[in-house]
Amino acid sequence: MSEKQTRALSADVAIPYVGFGTYLIPNDEAAAAVREAIGIGYRHIDTAEFYQNEAGVGQGIRQALADTGLSRGDIFVTTKLWPGNAAWGQTPKTTETTVESLLRSLELLQLDYVDLYLIHAPFEREQRLAQWRGLIELQRQGKARAIGVSNFNIAHLEELAAAGLPRPQANQIELHPWSQKPQLTLYLDEHGIVPIAYSSLAPLSTWRTAEGHTSAKTDAMRAEAEQADAPFKRMAAKYGVSEAQLLLRWGVQQGYPVLPKSTRAERMRQNADLFSFAIDEQDMAELATMDRGDGLAWSLGDPTKAA
Repeated sequence: MSEKQTRALSADVAIPYVGFGTYLIPNDEAAAAVREAIGIGYRHIDTAEFYQNEAGVGQGIRQALADTGLSRGDIFVTTKLWPGNAAWGQTPKTTETTVESLLRSLELLQLDYVDLYLIHAPFEREQRLAQWRGLIELQRQGKARAIGVSNFNIAHLEELAAAGLPRPQANQIELHPWSQKPQLTLYLDEHGIVPIAYSSLAPLSTWRTAEGHTSAKTDAMRAEAEQADAPFKRMAAKYGVSEAQLLLRWGVQQGYPVLPKSTRAERMRQNADLFSFAIDEQDMAELATMDRGDGLAWSLGDPTKAA
């Protein structure tokens, strides 16, 4: 029996385990990258208001549908509300401006709906409930088939529940062997909230090395990952795969949909090839011992720590 390649968010919405991430892909390059990804076989495209590439992503989706003969329903599309951050001089979104934000994103994407709409981060304590009510309204209107959050911790999620509001269907968070968040993922599992993993490749020495690509990763961490006897290198060689595939496969075996990003066709194909091998129990047990706590993706600190 073949391995299941989607995970249910609800009775009628399922998210592919392998998605194509578009963070740090400029708008003028996004169309070509997304078109290539869908042609290769990706069926989930992840973008966000904050990425400023929704127009290019939408163009790439339309081009790929024309190329392949696929229909809109064959492609799972995620975008995210930027909640605003008063500490950064940004106006926090209200319920009304949350609704307006998705309508604007849909215009840029040239889509009638998205499959999943997320609050990107829990930055605005005073407006979190208002923003979540906006997502609930957008789902009611059919503009988002499923709704969720990103970078929310247990306290943030409990805040929504305490207000008597429906729980999110997903929480997109940084997850990899160096940041496993066991208490949070257990909570998500207990409450039927699907964890979606971003920055799965953060432990690799080559992750976010381009100029202007910031993170909380140290030079010492990069040097450690470059060692010839580094565990990811050893395990990848054992299975005849890349280190990236190994880390992505770890996520899939944990039940986390993953979002690899590349603009190189060869790497896109490789990153999508996650069902031709499995990590054995011994190696999964070793990977479970590597947790270092906080994530690395945000240079200003892990947003799950927000008050």
